Amino acid sequence: MKAEQFVKEICSLSFENAFNPYSDRCEIYDYVDAPQIRRALLLKILTAASYAEVDSIWIGRDLGYRGGRRTGLALTDDVHLSHHAERWGMKVDRPTKGQAMPERTAAVIWSVLRLISSPVFLWNVFPLHPYEAGNPFSNRAHNKKERIAGEELLIFLIEFLRPKRIVAIGNDADKIARKISGTLEVIKARHPSYGGQTDFLKQTHQIYKLNRTEHTQLI
Repeated sequence: MKAEQFVKEICSLSFENAFNPYSDRCEIYDYVDAPQIRRALLLKILTAASYAEVDSIWIGRDLGYRGGRRTGLALTDDVHLSHHAERWGMKVDRPTKGQAMPERTAAVIWSVLRLISSPVFLWNVFPLHPYEAGNPFSNRAHNKKERIAGEELLIFLIEFLRPKRIVAIGNDADKIARKISGTLEVIKARHPSYGGQTDFLKQTHQIYKLNRTEHTQLI
């Protein structure tokens, strides 16, 4: 499978109570061509990453309704969309209307990424946005069927990008990463939500040997 086929595979994913940002359009917040913008950007970033010496893949659990549902990029909200694109040498217009919506997790993630120059690819165990029935602007954990689909794509990503290591953010990501990583090093970091921000920052600073004094403003 190559990058183009990978993106096609993601676009074809369909699950009940799950929003696919690469093929679905939110009638409230998305521009008409939002799905096209998101899948084109994903393809460009994936292709750029394939030519880079990727230091690590950071793996979260699912896309959130304030973040990846809107941007189509893992661990990235509207506020940090341009930062994500710029790290791979490109620019992009927001696929969503109105004021940029911030996400707390994305803000913490990117407060660290701005200090890291080495190539880091962001992904999730389940690459779509799962939500509670009847409330598309909510978050839920993916189920077993969704996880299996995500595992297959994650295996391809690891083989395609050949990262030096995986940084698994949270227990769910760590469990799956260790299951499919083979001999590749997996480092667990606490998820920054639910009181985990301090631990996440401490762990990622240790992983990348960052100077804590540079991180005086977290967000």
